[in-house]
Amino acid sequence: MPGDLLPFSSLCRDAVGRERTFRVLERLLTERERRTADDVAFLSMKTPILLTPMNDRMLVRFLVAALASAALTAPAATLTAVPMQGGMVMPMIAYQAGMGRLHVMLDPAIPQLTPLAVSHPGDGFAPEDPWFEALDPSRQGLAFSRRYGFVMNTETDPLPDGTKIWLRKVTGSPELGAFRYANTAPKAFEPIFGTAGSPSAMAWSGMMFHPTFTAPAGTNEYHATFDAYLADAVSGVEIPNTSTGPFEMTWTTVSDGRPTLGIATKLAISWAVVPGNYVLESADSLPAANWTPVATPPLTIDGKPTVLLEPAAAARVYRLRQIP
Repeated sequence: MPGDLLPFSSLCRDAVGRERTFRVLERLLTERERRTADDVAFLSMKTPILLTPMNDRMLVRFLVAALASAALTAPAATLTAVPMQGGMVMPMIAYQAGMGRLHVMLDPAIPQLTPLAVSHPGDGFAPEDPWFEALDPSRQGLAFSRRYGFVMNTETDPLPDGTKIWLRKVTGSPELGAFRYANTAPKAFEPIFGTAGSPSAMAWSGMMFHPTFTAPAGTNEYHATFDAYLADAVSGVEIPNTSTGPFEMTWTTVSDGRPTLGIATKLAISWAVVPGNYVLESADSLPAANWTPVATPPLTIDGKPTVLLEPAAAARVYRLRQIP
């Protein structure tokens, strides 16, 4: 007797339940090949259903089809918060009074930037939320993670009077974005750490702080180098020799399945359609004694013959020569 005495209705309520039910049904199909008529399995809504040699395959296949249909037609959820996308990865910062500087302890885990279309298939964000444009699959659909978070080490010494900790991004992958995220009113998704022209450094209260990091979905790896330092609490001026020194944070990304677009700048040479046959020729300069046929065949763009060349070809001169 199998041990899967599971209420069918409860199994179908979410993706995890549907996946588990699929596994049970698939195993039943396999095990039936070696079971006797007296060996039964139960999948019940309120009462057990006996799977006999005559009806088991028909019933199981019907349930599999019903589950697949339910998965495709299940209503999408509108998320009102940005998921963490995994467990927390916390750089822990402490002030060491004996050395007069900050110290950081890094977690070796590497977060994965994941688009919502992968982590929450079919779901979306509320259009009125400030992160909708950047993260919703119907807009930019950026991959994101909130796993990295700055936190004070519990073994820190008290900060010197009149000082405050600042966090600074020193360098980073150009496509890596960072945003201050707040899910309570007023909600916020503000560029920080140099994103969209924002300052590269920001004052930090010492409370746990999880920025949202973003990048285009794909299979790339992104890096950013940070440091933390003490600054005057009033002026924000950095206090020399108090920095942690540089520490690196790393992310991987996952593709959302969309093909990568190829974008290139080209020189386009086109001409009107007229009777006769013409060949496009080029020379280094004018006057020219030698003209060379352009090897690239023309395409039809906007109804005109058009030859697409590399930008460097703009330094040459061109003409059309009629041929028999």
